[in-house]
Amino acid sequence: MAATRKLIWIDKGGFHGWGCSECGWVFTSSDALAGKSFDELIRNFEAQRDKEFANHVCTEDPRTKNAKRS
Repeated sequence: MAATRKLIWIDKGGFHGWGCSECGWVFTSSDALAGKSFDELIRNFEAQRDKEFANHVCTEDPRTKNAKRS
C-alpha cells in the first residue's frame, strides 16, 4: 500500500489540509512554524509534512477506508 499512497489535499467536512489517499491519516503540524523568511517557513512546513506522511502506517490508522465501510 505504501507504494500507491499519495499525499493529497482534502477539502471536506470542515477539514482543509493534507492527508493520505489510502487511509484516514491527516497532517496536523505538531511544531510551531519557524523560519527566518517566509520561504524558509514554507520549506520547514513541507519538510515536516512530508516526513510525517512518509512515516505513517496506513494499517495503523483507525480511520482507514476499510474501517469506514464497516
